[in-house]
Amino acid sequence: MTIRQKRIIVLCLFAVSLLFCVSIGQAQIIKQEIPDRLVVLTFDDAVSTRAEVVAPLLDKYNFGGTFFVCEFPPDFDDKEKYMTWEQIAILNEMGFEIGNHTTSHTHVDQMRESELVKELIYIEKKGAQMEIPKPTTFAYPAYATAPYALDVLEKKKYTFARVGGGRAYDPQKDHPYLIPSFSTTGTDTARVIDAFQQARDGKIVVMTIHGVPDYAHDWVTTPPGLFKYYLEYLDQHDYAVIALEDLAEYVNPKEARRLIKPNF
Repeated sequence: MTIRQKRIIVLCLFAVSLLFCVSIGQAQIIKQEIPDRLVVLTFDDAVSTRAEVVAPLLDKYNFGGTFFVCEFPPDFDDKEKYMTWEQIAILNEMGFEIGNHTTSHTHVDQMRESELVKELIYIEKKGAQMEIPKPTTFAYPAYATAPYALDVLEKKKYTFARVGGGRAYDPQKDHPYLIPSFSTTGTDTARVIDAFQQARDGKIVVMTIHGVPDYAHDWVTTPPGLFKYYLEYLDQHDYAVIALEDLAEYVNPKEARRLIKPNF
């Protein structure tokens, strides 16, 4: 056997070994095959129309969803704009996930670690008073991230956290504390439907939705008629619609944190 032939054999064995290691890593992250048409619906800011419009419609279609709550200043006491904690508790009783969105909606990159911990704990304790389970998922206010936040979320045993980005979530590439999402904001229906259709080939589509409508921040409103249309589309095209916490049925967040480098 020539030296060249030996080198080729070594290279081939190395390639096979590398592919094996990659496949093992993917198997550790993926708990079960991710089906096409898997969509996660998330709703930010505890806007009043969550209770009035969103939850009844989700319940009608037997869809899951995650409601990321905060006490958005300065108008949280205005119950025409925001839900009461009693209404948030009802969402939990209906089977929807209640996630953490900080207390004050302050951007994570504008807080110190101790401040983020304090804001997370406030929502956890407030929920506990209403018999709401401790949140296991987090949404970054205004999608603003910071490296220190990943350590905080891990120490506090959160499983997944959502950002923006306008693309589908690839569990084998995206860190579980930096899950990308699309937004339904505005009336660009074609963009939203195109986003739904990207839920295929092992990728999951996560949607960020604000008020339906949003009385506090009209620039991120989703018209109720369009929201109904989106749910009808998902139902008619046999999408599975779940909460963010339900990703744990498909993805091992601990292994994903270990194997995937965060990309900010």
